[in-house]
Amino acid sequence: MPDAADGTGAGRRAGENRVRARLERYVLPAVAVGTVALLLVVFYYPVATVFVDSVLVEGQATLSVFVSILTDPFYVGDLAGLAAGESPLAVLGDLLSADRRLGVVGFTAYQAALSSVASVVLGLPAAYLLARYEFPGRRTLRSLTILPFVLPSIMVAVGFVATFGQNGTLNAVLGALGLGAVDLLFTLEAVIIAHAFYNAPLVARVTTAAWESVDASAVETARSLGASPRRAFLDVVAPQLYPSVLMGAALTFVFTFGTFPIVLALGGFQLATVEVFVYQLLRDFEYAEAAALAIVELVISLGLLYAYLRYEARHSARSRGIRPLPRRPLRPPSRSLGDLLPRAGLAAYGVVALTVFVAPIASMVYASVSGPDGLTLAHYEFLVRRQATAAAFQVTPWDAVRNSLVFGVGSLMLALPMGVVVAVLTTREYRGRKLVDAVGMAPLAVSSIVVGIGLLRGLVFGVEIGGTRLAVGGAVAIVAAHAVSGYPFVVRTVAPGLESVDQSLVESARALGAPRARVLTDVELPLVWPAVVAGAAFAFAISVGEFSATVVLATGTDQFTMPVAIERFIGRRLGPATAMGVVLLVVTAGSFVVIDRLGGAEGGF
Repeated sequence: MPDAADGTGAGRRAGENRVRARLERYVLPAVAVGTVALLLVVFYYPVATVFVDSVLVEGQATLSVFVSILTDPFYVGDLAGLAAGESPLAVLGDLLSADRRLGVVGFTAYQAALSSVASVVLGLPAAYLLARYEFPGRRTLRSLTILPFVLPSIMVAVGFVATFGQNGTLNAVLGALGLGAVDLLFTLEAVIIAHAFYNAPLVARVTTAAWESVDASAVETARSLGASPRRAFLDVVAPQLYPSVLMGAALTFVFTFGTFPIVLALGGFQLATVEVFVYQLLRDFEYAEAAALAIVELVISLGLLYAYLRYEARHSARSRGIRPLPRRPLRPPSRSLGDLLPRAGLAAYGVVALTVFVAPIASMVYASVSGPDGLTLAHYEFLVRRQATAAAFQVTPWDAVRNSLVFGVGSLMLALPMGVVVAVLTTREYRGRKLVDAVGMAPLAVSSIVVGIGLLRGLVFGVEIGGTRLAVGGAVAIVAAHAVSGYPFVVRTVAPGLESVDQSLVESARALGAPRARVLTDVELPLVWPAVVAGAAFAFAISVGEFSATVVLATGTDQFTMPVAIERFIGRRLGPATAMGVVLLVVTAGSFVVIDRLGGAEGGF
């Protein structure tokens, strides 16, 4: 009897092992199929809905909305003359004249171009400092260049209001120095400086990486052949930096061409960009025109990205230098002009950098605890009172905090597995991998407001299937939009780690009979766990700070978040807006600490 029982138990265990092995063999493909299906539902279908809305008016397929936009001087300025039959030379002359009309699209491109120039001008000295000098805190300073991916834009806008407003800290400092006051709010200069706050660190990050990959032996060879330091830099170093600088400029242009919260808070409708007008058209229920204008914006952004990628494929060098250029100490070794001059320039740059990058955040924190009579907690007390006495139509602070945290956790639960699966799919060798990478990374190139419009018109308004209308609530749509925004950052953080895993470990595990899914969970993911946690922190922070899609989907509901609450406060009460901004800063700072400690400096960004 014991022998029979043992045999039966062994057979049962063998059967269970076979079932488990079969399940493990198919679990990764099943999760991949689920990820693709989810992407189709929460991203590609909503974006396709926007396309359909732009060409289907009252049930009829037409391009009339596009034609009206592309021939309206309000949108395209003097370029509308081309549609009216004017010669290209005459139109070019109008554009070059002092009284030229840019239109909404032209102005959007103009401010994006200026923002790109400002970002490059501010980012290159930072790259020079990080790549060529050694000093205490250099690694921490470099890790701060991921700020564009973490800090919510509406919070930064509050900081800029607190710094550059009529009663801001800049005017307080100027007054103490006996200088006249300035008011940069609702000016193009304020918008460009705020864009540089976000994008100059991006330029610095990608350029620093390129500078550190320059092979020192190539520079030494040029010097040994008689080249001066300047000539060696221009002939050897600079050509390897150009693609990265262009990459930073191109990404800055794309990001600022689709700008929304910064312009809404600092520029107003007198400096409105395409996305601000899309938002206004949505509020006026002009869905067809809003969709068509969003498609025009998307085509321009994708066209620029495509042009850059073609350039990069032809000109960029991907190999890392065998021996990077040695860094010099930041403290000058002597008092010679050659040692003092570049460091004096960096000191001057440091003053500008403190004004642009540190002052807005510091001013926001100070404004949240200050008033006409000095330091006070009145603004935080106002938030507490608002929570207790708010009318049904007013934003309540605690509900905004709670919604942000709940949406952040919900989007994290979607974005993390999606991002890990896409990272796995894009780091395996097979035919069609580049297509999978492009399809998976498409949300990075599509504006959040386009996704928000699509989710609103599709899933929120409902889809009729077999005579039954299926619809989801606003909260579900917001979580979906946040997950779409966050999962590409998980991919770009985890994928480099997976690519660097020693393949002999994977092959050994497979040789011992482990299915592919078991190898992933037991070998690869534990080795890249810091990158997984950093990707999760990215996804959570991006969800907490997301504004564009949220403000579209939360309109007319009680699903407002902290960024939406800040936008509601900033136009009426700066103090409560700064207090809510500090609450948002604490939440995102926690995510930033996780990213910094667990792999953010070495991740894909």
